[in-house]
Amino acid sequence: MAVDKRNVDNSGVDNNEVGKVIGSIDRLDRYPVKSMRGEQLDQAFVGYSGIYGDRIYAFKSPAAPAFFPYFTGRDKQEMLLYTPRFRHPEHARQPHSWAEAETYSIGITPLFGSEDELVVDVETPEGQVLAIGDPLLMQMLANNTSDSPGGNKQGPELSLYRSDRALTDGRPISLISVQTVQQLSEEVGIPIDGRRFRANISIDLAGMAGFSEDDFVGRTLRLGDRVVVSIVERDPRCEMITFDPDTGETEPAILRQVSKAHNRLAGVYAAVLVEGLVEPGDSIYLES
Repeated sequence: MAVDKRNVDNSGVDNNEVGKVIGSIDRLDRYPVKSMRGEQLDQAFVGYSGIYGDRIYAFKSPAAPAFFPYFTGRDKQEMLLYTPRFRHPEHARQPHSWAEAETYSIGITPLFGSEDELVVDVETPEGQVLAIGDPLLMQMLANNTSDSPGGNKQGPELSLYRSDRALTDGRPISLISVQTVQQLSEEVGIPIDGRRFRANISIDLAGMAGFSEDDFVGRTLRLGDRVVVSIVERDPRCEMITFDPDTGETEPAILRQVSKAHNRLAGVYAAVLVEGLVEPGDSIYLES
């Protein structure tokens, strides 16, 4: 993007670009259970509390700190190999009251589905399918067999937690550009799967360099015809990005590079200002 230095604010964004297309949505991902495998979406409802159905379940551990009580892939890498699926996917696409709410006023916020409508089943790495609340599933997650050849090592007694808002580590929505992932691939010297970053929205900022999404912190973007988000801050990274999303194997060089060259930050967090539906291919506009 050619930038006229005379009309650039402190964010580095050319103010002449306001109202123009800056890119498009490349991919949408949702993670029904925190730290488990995600699912690619062909459409997503972006609500004030996050992507509909994203991270609405998590497992809590008594061994975790009170401010972050969750049991995650940092506790057990194999957790990423468990695959959650909504039992009734037709109810998980968007709030059932969304269409009706839209007919009344732009200010009407639809009700989310009930626990029965948004129930999740989980397929284990061995292919066994268990309900999200099955005690056997929690036992499998808590037990650690990797350092116990003779049998299971008893782990913490986990409990299931459900929330209507996305149980993200930071803001409701995370975004990362394909250009940032590509730049990191070149810096580290290995192909990097963008799913490592577990972002909800992968964006294509065509013609821009990697980490260009950082320039939109403090600005607002429109995704498609309706959804408006405010880019709030850069996304701090942890060892989760070192885990391969398909195998769970670790590649520490990725986090080392993000830490060394990019202050341990990659991608951005967003807050949602206007709710609605988005799809891959939707244009992204700089609103302000």
